[in-house]
Amino acid sequence: MDLQLDQLRALDAAVAEGTFEAAARRLRVTPSAVSQRIKALEMAVGRILLQRTKPVRPTDSGRAVLRLARQIELLTGDTARELGAAERDSPELVRIPLAVNADSLETWVLPALGDAPAGVCFEIHREDEEHTIGLLRDGTVMAAVTATAEPVQGCTVRRLGAMRYRPMATPDFVRTWFAEGATARAFAAAPVVVFDRKDDLQDRMMRRRARRPLDPPRHYIPSSSGFVEAVRRGLGWGMIPDLQATADLPSGRLVVLDPRLHIDVPLYWQQWRLDSPALGAVATTVAAAAAASLRR
Repeated sequence: MDLQLDQLRALDAAVAEGTFEAAARRLRVTPSAVSQRIKALEMAVGRILLQRTKPVRPTDSGRAVLRLARQIELLTGDTARELGAAERDSPELVRIPLAVNADSLETWVLPALGDAPAGVCFEIHREDEEHTIGLLRDGTVMAAVTATAEPVQGCTVRRLGAMRYRPMATPDFVRTWFAEGATARAFAAAPVVVFDRKDDLQDRMMRRRARRPLDPPRHYIPSSSGFVEAVRRGLGWGMIPDLQATADLPSGRLVVLDPRLHIDVPLYWQQWRLDSPALGAVATTVAAAAAASLRR
């Protein structure tokens, strides 16, 4: 196959931006040029690579070519940065898409990315740690913070540590709903705060306590900081990581329903197996932040 760099860039831009028009703005060409380049790429590989929906979506074949496109773009950016630093002391930008769960992003990942080398731009995809691996597998991201220890094909994996979650609520909420302790009966009745419908931490805790599924009233709050604030305001109890309760527990604003109850969520860093200085530098800063923040 004879794959042209401008065709691969057109595919990458179309998927990232969602439409040919937005991809054209990013590439500074016309939408017609983007369409022609993608059609030429499809002819070269003999497969349909994009579903012409809004937003456009890659087919299975398109995801395979998209991974190649982004790998080439990353390595090209690494080389451009090296040449730029040597010639103009002004490195080119490298775009690195990452998948990170909301709680990690809120607590320890952003400080890590702040220590990344100059010239790197991030595109963060927020996803539950049980599902970030899908974005890595289909080529949407180059690296992911994930709960999956088994490496995706073509990727390396490194254990980062674990985030400890404990069931917390306000003292008033506990007096109202858990006066007799964190019993199965109390969990079945007390309102609970849930991040979204993929979030099963609260259900895991209730199954552990009751030995069966429970279905109490639920508040869905799809924001990490908003989730904690909802618990602080007494809407319900929720599984909050210790990293987000460093001020609330000592002050007594929140309490743990039962000191014996907790769930440790292991986290791993998976990334493409590429000799990329930029991606390697990001992995190093993330691992250092994890070592300082997570349970070993």
